[in-house]
Amino acid sequence: MAHPVTLDLLDYIEASPSPYHCVAESELRLVAAGWSRVEERDADWDLSPGARGYVVRGGSIVAWRMGAEAPTSSGFRLLGAHTDSPNFRIKPVPDVTRHGAALLGLEVYGGVLLGTWTDRDLGLAGRVTLRGEGGAAGGNHALDVQTALLRVDRPLCRIPQLAIHLNRGVNKDGLKLNQQDHLPALWALAPKGDPTGEEASEAGDVGRLKRFVGGELGVDPHRILGWDLGLHVAHPPTLAGLNDEFIHAPRLDNQASCHHALAALLRTGDPLPDGTAVAALYDHEEVGSRSAAGASGSFVRDVVTRLAGGDRTSLVRSVASSVQMSIDMAHAAHPNYGSKHDPQHKPVLGGGPVIKTHSSTRYASEAWTSGLVRGLAADVGVATQEFVVRTDLPCGSTIGPIVAAGLGMRTVDVGNPMLSMHSAREMAGADDPEPMVRLLSTFLRWIP
Repeated sequence: MAHPVTLDLLDYIEASPSPYHCVAESELRLVAAGWSRVEERDADWDLSPGARGYVVRGGSIVAWRMGAEAPTSSGFRLLGAHTDSPNFRIKPVPDVTRHGAALLGLEVYGGVLLGTWTDRDLGLAGRVTLRGEGGAAGGNHALDVQTALLRVDRPLCRIPQLAIHLNRGVNKDGLKLNQQDHLPALWALAPKGDPTGEEASEAGDVGRLKRFVGGELGVDPHRILGWDLGLHVAHPPTLAGLNDEFIHAPRLDNQASCHHALAALLRTGDPLPDGTAVAALYDHEEVGSRSAAGASGSFVRDVVTRLAGGDRTSLVRSVASSVQMSIDMAHAAHPNYGSKHDPQHKPVLGGGPVIKTHSSTRYASEAWTSGLVRGLAADVGVATQEFVVRTDLPCGSTIGPIVAAGLGMRTVDVGNPMLSMHSAREMAGADDPEPMVRLLSTFLRWIP
């Protein structure tokens, strides 16, 4: 039987088909555990010892529990992860008709393994903006812009592959997909009278998708102002393997790490840790983090500045005693492609948390922070593994170096091992979540 932490992870991912749903699920768990939402515009936040709060910005959320001592004395223990995953996003004018079929125009988001999204049952999820009931007042135009979450889990879309009879070389030469031409998603037959030429956009001010979204939300489609919608695989996460030793799920990269960070924060009970525990879950990591809600934006700096006391000097003093653990899934050694890994650095599924190192700082780990993680893990019986990319291959990156540079905070990059990274459905070890949460919980109580 899988550990309760693993089963809870499956529930968390199932509740989070988009970054906005991931934030909403995190918020539900925080509120149930006694956390209170604050707004960035609020003048006063409760910063007393033990105070528990969180703030949301778009598809990102930062939550904290104030320590027994002020951040200027004991600093922050910051856990960082990201809510977004590679997928396909719906274009603003998405309705296309080709050869009797109605399709949705898609834009590739992040480093998608394109072929893994073909011939799958796909749902739709994200957020929609709506016109409220506001009107003109006092000579100024008042517009109430509201936001609603949308989730459609039934098989709504499909990206059909070309039959092998028409693409004889596909198994030898590989699947080659043009993102513009081959990746619109088929979701209906074109009504009679629609254009059936090479390509045509739907006419009229309310397109087919807008009508559908309005129906799903129960609102007049003319109220819809815009959306941040994407496709997701319409199959729930599951345990797999001969002895249920694997997890098969979408969005393991990196909602698994979001779950682990949140679970560790929720474990910070009595007695209070000395330092202030923070979990920051960011959107837009898969596309570079350069957004208002991303790790390269001002969000985490704005929050920890206020937690530190509200001024630059207090922030600098707090950061001097702080450490960040950037948590992002790691590459397990692939049993069918062993040559793609450095021989001395081959993490395996079920082997425990991976410390990720890159001397050119694609990962933020350095000797002191890596040593801290190894020592804390050993103290609580958690085995660790090491990852360094092959010297002749480029290395990916995480939010770790971005936040480390922005805050000047010592940082280590860690993550649980996985396979099929950036696939529509990914794979990880069912025994790995609990040791990671145990390690993160220990870190949040570490005293320098």
